[in-house]
Amino acid sequence: MVRALVYLIIILLGLCISPFLVGSKGYLYLAIGDYQVETSIVFAIIALIIFYSLLQLVEFVVVWLLNMLLSSRYLPERWRKKAARKHTLLGALALAEEDWPAAEKAMAKGAEKGEIPALNLFAAARAAHHQNNTQARDEYLAKAQLEPLAEKAVRTTRTRYLLQQGDLAAAREELDKLNPTSKSKLPVLKLAIELYQAQQDWQALKLLLPIVSKKHVLADEAFQALSLKTNMALLTEATNANEQELEKCWHWLSRAERKQAEYIAQYAIGLSRFERKNDAIKMLLKQVKTSPTASIFAALSEVLTPADVEAKKQLLALEAQYENNLDYQICLAKLYQKNHDYHQAKIWWQKACYLKDDVSSLHALADAQEHLGELNRALQTRRNAAKLI
Repeated sequence: MVRALVYLIIILLGLCISPFLVGSKGYLYLAIGDYQVETSIVFAIIALIIFYSLLQLVEFVVVWLLNMLLSSRYLPERWRKKAARKHTLLGALALAEEDWPAAEKAMAKGAEKGEIPALNLFAAARAAHHQNNTQARDEYLAKAQLEPLAEKAVRTTRTRYLLQQGDLAAAREELDKLNPTSKSKLPVLKLAIELYQAQQDWQALKLLLPIVSKKHVLADEAFQALSLKTNMALLTEATNANEQELEKCWHWLSRAERKQAEYIAQYAIGLSRFERKNDAIKMLLKQVKTSPTASIFAALSEVLTPADVEAKKQLLALEAQYENNLDYQICLAKLYQKNHDYHQAKIWWQKACYLKDDVSSLHALADAQEHLGELNRALQTRRNAAKLI
């Protein structure tokens, strides 16, 4: 723009002074060494303009040729990058359509000269995983791991794939390298929760629960369910081990957790197995009078034996209070059945079935009827149970 303006000014000046130059051409004498040049001023000016124009033309041609040479040198590289973008787009579309073979092929090609090869390699690994091609999948992830920033993402992805594959030992090895802590990202913590459950490593999961709660990895209901599952599993393992482990596990629970009926029931079952039956019965009967639940009644039916007459009397004394409580009826029915008192067992199973038709209760009623010789009634009861399935 500036150059065009300069040219315009020169032309306008030429138009203004041209009448004077025509009338007085002037005289120019130029001597360089042995060479001498004589000419008019007008011719000299025209010659300078032509020389400058030729110089500009030569400059333009030289620059254009240099640009062509430099750009042609890298032209194959540009073609490769353009092809890589095309392959990446085709791979993304194939992933959206879940066309795994096409997606793997396109993404692998796009990774060669792609702008972000790691993304292509992750996508290719995903496609290979969906085809159960574990060797190719691992090769893609190994290449992606060469990018320093992608190392943790690769380990997380590899752990997830190994877990889905069912190789729990290898998945645990990768997860341990990630070292799930309070500083870990949510995907790592979710993987740890899933893997610990699959391995039934309840000790590790118990240590992880405070972090899961603090970082809100799970919704409240899901967290409560996971906490209950973990603590119950630990109490069950301790029950099958020894009294010391049971006490250790019980006191590992928080004060609020030690008031939950499910934990009390399992703890009482454990106490009864380690010659502390009286403590277990006392604990369970206290819960029955304050806050009875299905787990408490189930634990009572397991802990009590025919010899525990006094405890059974205390239960029977609550009949009027719990006449509409299904779990209470089932508990007494099981106790009488355990004592081979099939007449009373039948009465209590009938009460339970009256409150709610349940397949297991109906079959238990049929068993009691068979022991009493009521075969036709037992057959009809089993037919009623079959209708519920």
